[in-house]
Amino acid sequence: MRKELEEIVSEVQREVNFSGTILVKKENDILMDKSFGYANCSDKLENNSETRFGIASGCKLFTAIAICQLIQNGKLSFEDRIKDVLDYEFAHFDDSVTVHHLLTHTSGIPDYFDEDEMDDFEELWVKHPMYALRELKDFLPLFQQEKMKCTPGEKFHYNNAGFIVLGLILQQVSNMKFQDYIEEFVFKKAGMNWSGYFAFDLLPSNVAQGYIDNKDGTWRTNIYSLPVIGGSDGGAYVTAGDMARLWEALVNEELLDKKYTELLLKKHVSVNEDSYYGYGVWIREGSLPKYHVMGYDPGVSFHSGYYQESSITMVVCSNKSDGAFEIMRAIEEEIK
Repeated sequence: MRKELEEIVSEVQREVNFSGTILVKKENDILMDKSFGYANCSDKLENNSETRFGIASGCKLFTAIAICQLIQNGKLSFEDRIKDVLDYEFAHFDDSVTVHHLLTHTSGIPDYFDEDEMDDFEELWVKHPMYALRELKDFLPLFQQEKMKCTPGEKFHYNNAGFIVLGLILQQVSNMKFQDYIEEFVFKKAGMNWSGYFAFDLLPSNVAQGYIDNKDGTWRTNIYSLPVIGGSDGGAYVTAGDMARLWEALVNEELLDKKYTELLLKKHVSVNEDSYYGYGVWIREGSLPKYHVMGYDPGVSFHSGYYQESSITMVVCSNKSDGAFEIMRAIEEEIK
């Protein structure tokens, strides 16, 4: 399979000009560990297996794990309402919105980036400069005074603001900064030694710059397209190996006990015919069932999944706005 994977992925890489790192593992057996493109185009620094990539919304799973840890430890419950566990005021929010609603994108609260109404993430920064967003509370003016989109529990509607609220709840309940909590109780416990929430103006070594392709064939970095530092709705940096370790720690019940691992991975809401959402994780049934996460930002595309029947873990990190999906789909065709 290794040779076939190499050939298939190389062909797709040429077609879509993929830049990033791909890791495919079956338990402890590495089926593929391959990198393409540059982490820094200006200095021609190549991506490698230790490169740290932004994963956008891929890290909503980290937030969900952390919230479930607090619930497992008796500090919170899925039925707790926002109004009872958070000191911030939300003028038009329904009083019945719970932690469960937020975790499953069924809260109905307004989003700060609603994909039904906006196409370009960069539109957000016209009125709210990205360099001013350094803490979770800095996102509140983007949605705090807006009206509900629908009744809580009525339907699934992907919502970034809901995970910002979850992060604020985590900070209040744990009395820790969100990023510090995740690094201590998720990354360290999973052995993710190279991952973190890094500020654009304080990046460590071996971090991939995110690149946006312009229509004229030139490119630009994404430093003016995203908040300064990631938070509870997205923006962490991981290596492909660290993300694989996250899946291993999760399914082996090293981050949560059996009860809460099963609750996190439970199909809580139907999204479409064979796709469901758990707590911070997508769940697909059909011919190739998997738990998976994904993330897209300007200069970021990311897909990662754990395939239950084969015990295969796949991680596709890219420092360009697209390409990860095509690579993932090609690999899935081979491992069916």
